Amino acid sequence: MLTFRTIASRGLQWIPVRHAVRNRGSGRSALWSRPGALQGVGVFLAGVAFAAMAPEESAAQRYGGSVAVSDGSVLVGETANVSLPGIVYVYRPTPEGWGESARLMISPAAALPDGFGRSLDADGSRVLIGAPGLNGGRGAAVVFERGAGGAWREVARLTPGGGEHPGEEGARFGAAVALGGNTAIVSATGEDEGKGALYVFTQNASGTWTQRSRVQPADGGGAFGTIVALDDSRVLVATAGRRDSPGAVYAYRLDPASGQLAPRGRLEPASEMELNEGRSYGSALGVRSSVALIGTPTASRGAGKVFVFRHDATVDMWTPAQVLSPFDGEPRSGFGTTIAFDGDDVWIGAPGANAGSGSLYVFERNGEPTWSRVVKSSRPGLADRASFGTSASVAGDVAVVGAGGVDSRAGGAVIMERRPESGWSGGDLFVGDHRGLPSILDLEEEVRCEENSAAGFKCDNVNLIAFLPIKELGGVRGTRLNDVWGWTDPESGREIAIVGRTDGTSFVDVSDPYNPRMLGDLPKTPGSRSSVWRDMKVFRNHAYIVADGAGEHGVQVFDLRRLRDVAAEPVTFEADFVYRGIHSAHNIAVNEETGFAFSVGSSGGGETCGGGLHMMDLEDPGHPVFAGCFADPSTGRGSTGYSHDAQCVIYRGPDEDYLGREICLGSNETKLSIADVTDKDNPIAIYAIDYPNVKYAHQGWLSEDHRFFYMNDEGDEPQGVVEGTRTLVWDLMDLDDPLLAKEYIASTTDTDHNLYILDNLMYQSNYGAGLRILDISAPTDPVEIAYFDTTPYEGGASWSNYPYFESGIVVVTSTGDGLFIVRNTGRKNLIP
Repeated sequence: MLTFRTIASRGLQWIPVRHAVRNRGSGRSALWSRPGALQGVGVFLAGVAFAAMAPEESAAQRYGGSVAVSDGSVLVGETANVSLPGIVYVYRPTPEGWGESARLMISPAAALPDGFGRSLDADGSRVLIGAPGLNGGRGAAVVFERGAGGAWREVARLTPGGGEHPGEEGARFGAAVALGGNTAIVSATGEDEGKGALYVFTQNASGTWTQRSRVQPADGGGAFGTIVALDDSRVLVATAGRRDSPGAVYAYRLDPASGQLAPRGRLEPASEMELNEGRSYGSALGVRSSVALIGTPTASRGAGKVFVFRHDATVDMWTPAQVLSPFDGEPRSGFGTTIAFDGDDVWIGAPGANAGSGSLYVFERNGEPTWSRVVKSSRPGLADRASFGTSASVAGDVAVVGAGGVDSRAGGAVIMERRPESGWSGGDLFVGDHRGLPSILDLEEEVRCEENSAAGFKCDNVNLIAFLPIKELGGVRGTRLNDVWGWTDPESGREIAIVGRTDGTSFVDVSDPYNPRMLGDLPKTPGSRSSVWRDMKVFRNHAYIVADGAGEHGVQVFDLRRLRDVAAEPVTFEADFVYRGIHSAHNIAVNEETGFAFSVGSSGGGETCGGGLHMMDLEDPGHPVFAGCFADPSTGRGSTGYSHDAQCVIYRGPDEDYLGREICLGSNETKLSIADVTDKDNPIAIYAIDYPNVKYAHQGWLSEDHRFFYMNDEGDEPQGVVEGTRTLVWDLMDLDDPLLAKEYIASTTDTDHNLYILDNLMYQSNYGAGLRILDISAPTDPVEIAYFDTTPYEGGASWSNYPYFESGIVVVTSTGDGLFIVRNTGRKNLIP
C-alpha cells in the first residue's frame, strides 16, 4: 500500500510590507488555476523558446497540482499522472496532526490513463473531480460525498448526454470543473475539434444530476474551458492562449433553477497592450461576489500581474478596476499562477519567486473598495525550486498550498491552520510515494509481440525481455530518465547499461537480460543541479558523463572496472575524477579510434567554445586534458557555433579528399555542420548547410560506410511544419557539397529524438512513439520494419536507445517509466 509521509513541520514565514497582515474572514474558497501552468516557473519560462527541444514533462506525478478544502478535509490531486490511475488524497486532522484519511479513485478501475484528479473543486462535504482521460479521452466528472461517519462514496458520474455531442473521443470532458451548491460546471476542452465547450448540471431533490445546458462562445478560438470559476450566479471561463493570440476570459450569468448560462461578454484589460503582454492571460481565475480576478503570470517578463474587474449590477457587466502586481517585481516569479480568496483577502501564488522557492502574496481590503495592503509569505525549509504557491485553496480556518517543484516537480502540498491567537500557523509538507509501472523480471522466455502487443505494450516485430522502473534504478520520487549507453567488460564479457537520470547515473548489468541487476549509482556532481539532460559515452573502460543546465557539473569520469567488485547490494559511487574545464554541457561525443572526447553545447560556464566542440585528449583516460575548441559561427541560433549533438569519426567514406581525416558532424540547431578536427590547434570548417523547414537540428548518425548521415529535427513535428516524423538523409559523397537526398516522413507524427545506425538498421527513439526500427538497405528509402511503444498510455517519451551489445539486445529508456530490454525480430522478415 502506498503511504504518505510528512516531510517537515514549520511555521509559515510572513514578510510584512507596510504593516502586518490581519488574518480574518472565513467561508469557502477554492482555487481555479490551469493544472501545470507555470509549475516550476523558473524552468518553464527559461525554457519557453526551447519548448520543442525537450519532452513534455507530463509523466511526473505532480502531486498538489490540484487542491481543495472541503468541510475541514484537504484534498490533493495529481494533475500530471499519465501512467497510472489517478488518485485524490484526502487528509483530516488527528490528535497527532494532519494525516491521510482516504483515497478517492474511479471505481471500477478504468483503463489507463483516466486523468482522475486533473481538476478538483469542493463545496461543503461534496467534491467534484475531473477525469478527462477516461474512456479514450472522452472524459467524465465524478461527484463524491462524505457521509456522517467520515466515509467518502461516489454518488454521481457526469458525462455529456445526447444531442450532437454525446461524448466525443478526445473531448477531455472534465478538464476543468466548478461546484457550487446543486450546480456542477464541467468543461470539455477538446470537444468539437478542439474548440471546447462548457456543460452545466444541476441536482434535484432526489439527488439525481441532470445536464441542463451546453455553451460555446461565438468568437472562441479553441480550448474553451481551460479554467472555470463559479460563485453563486457568476461564472468565469478561460480559453488558453496561443502563440498568435493571448488567452480570453468570458463571463456568464447562471440561472441556478434552469441551469442556463447567459453570456455577459469578455473580460479584457483596459489596455490592449496589457492583454498582449502575456499569453498566459486567464491562467488563474477567482470570483467572489462582485469581484473577479484574472491571473497573467508571464506578464512583465514573468513578474506577473492579476487584473481585477468589478461587476456593475445596473448593467450586469464587468469592468476593469485595478491591476495587482508584486511589489518587488521579481522577473520570472509567476505572480498570478494561482488565486484563492480568504474572506476579503486574496492569496496570489508566485511559484517562481525567491529563485524558484516560491511565495504567496496576501492582499487585504479591510472593507475598502480596492486592495491596498500586502504581505509576502514564504515557507522556510523547502527544497530549492520548491515552487511554493503553485496552487492554493482556503476554506474557513484550513488552507492548502501546492509546492509543485518539490522532488523535481513531482510536487508537494503544505497544509496550514489558522488559530485565533496566532493566525496562520503550522505548515506540514506532504509528499507521495514514488509510483510507477511494475517491473517485468525473471521471465522464462521473451514476451513475443503478437497481434501488435507484448505484455500490454504496442509493438511490431519487437519482443519484450525485461523492464526496470525508475525506482529500481536508484531514482527517487520525481526522477526521470534520459540518455543510455553501453559497455562490455573486456575481461568477463558482461554487458552493462549506463543509464542517465535527472539526478545521476545508474549502472545496470544486463548480461542476463531476463534479470537485469542494478550495480550502482553515481549521483550528480556535488553542488550541481538535477537536470533533464544527462549524456554519456565510453572510452577504454571509462565513462564520461555530462549534464546540461546543471551548474558546475563538469565531466564526471568513472572507471567502469570498479563495477567488477560489486557484491549483492548496489553501491553508491563517487566519480574517479571530475574534469572542470566546462561546467554544463548538453552532450559528449567520443572518437574511440583517436582517443578524443568532444563536449558540445558547453554553454554553462568554463571554456564554453561558443557551445561548439570542446575537445579533450583522453590519452590518460582517467584524466582528460583540454585540447582545443571548434565552432562555426555561421551555425547555431546565437551565431556562436552551438552544437546540440555531434558524431566524430576517422572518415572512411567516398570523398577521397578527407580519407583518414578526423571528421565531426554537428547537428547545430540551424544547420548540419561538417568540420575537420584532425589538427586540434587548427580545426577547419568544411561546410555548413541548412534544409527546408529548419526548426531545431538535433542529432544524427553516419551509415557504416560513411556515405550517408541520418539526422533528426526536434522542432519540426511539434511546430506542425511536417506531416509526420521526419528523418533527413544527407548524401556525403562530397563533404564540401553535401546533398539532402531524402526527407523520410514516417506514418507517426511524434517528435523524433536520438537515433543510431547498426549495419543496415536505424534504431530511432521518439517521444510518444517509442522505439522505431527502420531498414536502410536502400539508404535513401528507409522502411520501418519494427517498433516498440515504451508506454502503455498516450504521451510517453523514449529518450534514447543502445543497440550495440553483441548479444543483440536493445536497451531503451522511457523517460517517465524506466529501462526496457527488448529484441528486434523484424530483420529476419527481410530475408527471402
